[in-house]
Amino acid sequence: MKPLIDPARLDLAAEYRAKPFGRHSPELQAVLDVMHRPEHCQDLILVSIEPGKWMLGQRLPDGKPPRLIENRVFTRLEDGEWEAFRRRWKALTGQELKLP
Repeated sequence: MKPLIDPARLDLAAEYRAKPFGRHSPELQAVLDVMHRPEHCQDLILVSIEPGKWMLGQRLPDGKPPRLIENRVFTRLEDGEWEAFRRRWKALTGQELKLP
């Protein structure tokens, strides 16, 4: 089965890493649209644990508090978003995301 995202398009991953917020190229936006579909997003969210600190979490049903994924604290939203992107990339391409 062909992956939903071309794992060779490291240029798009590099674009996201450089600028996770704001306008993206049409090709990167198409990748993000796939990643954010309910069936692919893994319900990943960033959870504020105190001012200026976030952890990656998984949204749970019925209004339950999110499940924190690991004991890694991000002090920049960009770093947390990058981690979520990397996890979704692996899930959708079957490959770890390794950038030079």
